Amino acid sequence: MNVRFLPLLRKAATVAVCAAAFSSAGAQASLADSDSVPPPIAREFRGVWIATVANMDWPSRAGLSTWEQQSEMIALLDRAVAMHLNAVIFQVRSEADAMYQSDTEPWSAFLTGRMGRPPEPYYDPLAFLVREAHARGLEVHAWFNPYRALYPGSPGDASPSHVSRANPAVIRRYGTQTWMDPGDPKVVDRAIRAIVDVTKRYDIDAVHLDDYFYPYREEDRHGRTIQFPDSKEYHRYRKSGGDLSLDDWRRHNVDAFVQRADAAVHATKPWVRFGISPFGIWRPGYPASVRGLDSYKEIFADARKWLRNGWVDYLAPQLYWPVGRPQQDFSSLLGWWISQNTSGRNIWAGLNVALARDTAPKGRGAAEMLDQIRLTRAQSGASGEVFFSMNVLMQDPDSVSERIASDSYAQQALVPASPWLDATIPATPVAAPRLDSTSGEMDVDMDPAPGEKRPWLWVVQARGSTGWTTQIVPGSELTHLLAGRGETSPSDVWVYAVGRTGNLSLPARVRPLQNPLPVIAPGRR
Repeated sequence: MNVRFLPLLRKAATVAVCAAAFSSAGAQASLADSDSVPPPIAREFRGVWIATVANMDWPSRAGLSTWEQQSEMIALLDRAVAMHLNAVIFQVRSEADAMYQSDTEPWSAFLTGRMGRPPEPYYDPLAFLVREAHARGLEVHAWFNPYRALYPGSPGDASPSHVSRANPAVIRRYGTQTWMDPGDPKVVDRAIRAIVDVTKRYDIDAVHLDDYFYPYREEDRHGRTIQFPDSKEYHRYRKSGGDLSLDDWRRHNVDAFVQRADAAVHATKPWVRFGISPFGIWRPGYPASVRGLDSYKEIFADARKWLRNGWVDYLAPQLYWPVGRPQQDFSSLLGWWISQNTSGRNIWAGLNVALARDTAPKGRGAAEMLDQIRLTRAQSGASGEVFFSMNVLMQDPDSVSERIASDSYAQQALVPASPWLDATIPATPVAAPRLDSTSGEMDVDMDPAPGEKRPWLWVVQARGSTGWTTQIVPGSELTHLLAGRGETSPSDVWVYAVGRTGNLSLPARVRPLQNPLPVIAPGRR
């Protein structure tokens, strides 16, 4: 870890932050005054992709020991906490493999260096991540690649249980790619089973897909486009009475998968969200100034339809271009996606944080990311950002991680709610001040309402001599420090419970300076 970053990490764990109110258009942070009502609680998605394919982000190389892998993962999560991020998007299935214990998919070669070989000593990376991330108040979005069978250059041979060897009939060789046919019902069933299995067995917060359904088109040595080899399944479709053109049939296959995956996730756990990160351009000319790859035509992805039909809980288009690029203008593209959001889902901008590496005369380094966050907040209808990817945030080019943490994300924020999944607010929690007789510290004890489960998060707002502060606390914590020995206790404290879909309870109000302060035995529960 960059030594210069350590003070931010310590601060994130110990210091209360000033409250900030973020509208759906973005964030306008201000220090609250001493009014009797605290300021609105900030809402903004702040995520980062953790890619495991080709060891892009984690683990740093295949074959590390269990302890080295876990140590690296803890460092990633601690960096996310220090930056006031609130979610990680972790790639669990990159090539019909698994970064988790699976009865149907082999262990990933990017984990141990050999596909099918479990970690030694044994542990479950996804279970470890969920436990450690949730203890830090971070959401975990499980990221799947439904149709890629083997990544070019994947180390070693495929294991006997891998689909390429266990069921080679569904495999399609396409240029440098090894793919599964999205038009084959057996392939679709396999992908849905993997998604449902993870949703059922792990306490994830969301299922995430990227832009890989049909592969990006490849060319032969003469520069001619290679046709994806799905004529057998298309012929079967036409023989059964189907009348769609080949391109429309391919788009229909992807549409049907997206709709089915969305339904399967919510049928398994209604609170788990389903999101997709499509290519940032739907079609050239949308909006009018945009030029570039036609994802509707080239990779058969009608992401606009998924958004309009409400088949996703969030969309995070990959807007990886710098601000002001004429044919891929960041603000224009984001604004267009927002204009298509007729179902009122969450829109989060996918940002290419690697742009911070460009500090040449025409590059703007970390200022590029700060501006893109600012522009996202300025768009009514956008409610957050996702960074690609974690490795860059760890390398911290041009101090981009530190500058985001101290500038754009100086205050903590809750993930925007998804009320279409569940609009019920949690019951008002029970809160009471406590004085630790040994340390002399003032705490607030927090408990769910009688008969209720622990919430996903707590929000604690406290009014001190300089105004209101807001802290977001993991739901597993039942005691929160209000004032250390010798510090002035706040005069007013409001405690909220936060549910799994982001809904906020009514506050429990505590007045430490007016209420009797029970003395508790040494130590905390």
